[in-house]
Amino acid sequence: MDSVNLEVLRRAAAWIEAGIPATLATVVDTWGSSPRPRGALLAINADGQLVGSVSGGCIEDDLLLRLRDARPKLPEVVTYGVTAEQTRRFGLPCGGTLHLVLEPLHAGSLIAEALAEVERGALVARRLHLADGRAELLAEVPDAAVVFDGVTLVATFGPRWRMLIIGAGQLAHYLASFALALDYQVTICEPREEYRDSWRVPGVTLSPAMPDDMVLAMRVDRRTVIVAVTHDPKLDDLALIDALKADAFYVGAIGSAANARARRGRLQQFDLDEAALDRLHGPVGLPLGSKTPPEIALAILADVTARRNGIELVAGTARALPPSSCEMPWA
Repeated sequence: MDSVNLEVLRRAAAWIEAGIPATLATVVDTWGSSPRPRGALLAINADGQLVGSVSGGCIEDDLLLRLRDARPKLPEVVTYGVTAEQTRRFGLPCGGTLHLVLEPLHAGSLIAEALAEVERGALVARRLHLADGRAELLAEVPDAAVVFDGVTLVATFGPRWRMLIIGAGQLAHYLASFALALDYQVTICEPREEYRDSWRVPGVTLSPAMPDDMVLAMRVDRRTVIVAVTHDPKLDDLALIDALKADAFYVGAIGSAANARARRGRLQQFDLDEAALDRLHGPVGLPLGSKTPPEIALAILADVTARRNGIELVAGTARALPPSSCEMPWA
């Protein structure tokens, strides 16, 4: 699976190469509640085909009509949600406002060049000059996904977050696939040859290095997520020791509550203080009652995503629902 913006870049590059007129819409500013974040992309071609999203659907419908009637010759700024009537018409949450830049695409837009950088795992920034539609790729990438001053638009493409997964078993397949869809740059550390031979997820870096060496080699930072999923203390603990000493955003390991207590006891023997040990998420993920590998992967990514968005979900007391309340009405 790919991130939404990556698919937009791919389709836009293909339309440019085929000579099909197309327009790229970029969310450059939001106020209040908005359906999509800054940097979200939508591409619409002259045949009315679209890829990506800037809202729940109503704004896309309006853009299709707008571009069918008159396609811009130069980049322009459009705003949705300023009035109460627009809010009702376009289905924006209460008070939500979006500013979009509509950009007519051409060979000089450098979409294919930006895409090539992203597909090799690099971050790339592209500056668009609204006055003449000129684009350029930048050597330095800003921290923000979008920098817009009304004259130029600098948009950053590519994985801003990294995920290191220790182990290449079945759970790692789902975890890596979900993480790719969320725009992570994913690395799998798997020193066991038999597991590496069965790896089948494209777009992931597969390394045979030992976990502790991999953590050090990656130069872990505050945009790095590390999850150990081998169930083998000889491998998981190696990664966790160095990960908890580094400045990782999130460090987790699978296993039951009893396994987590035993793991904490082992890690205490390796010069890790209580503050470092408290950073370890184990059992990892939200308590969704997950049993299967895809459910566990979902629980892990849900927890990481919430924390990335500044939300800590407190489980409280879990209560099993009666069987009838879990059944679908058509079951």
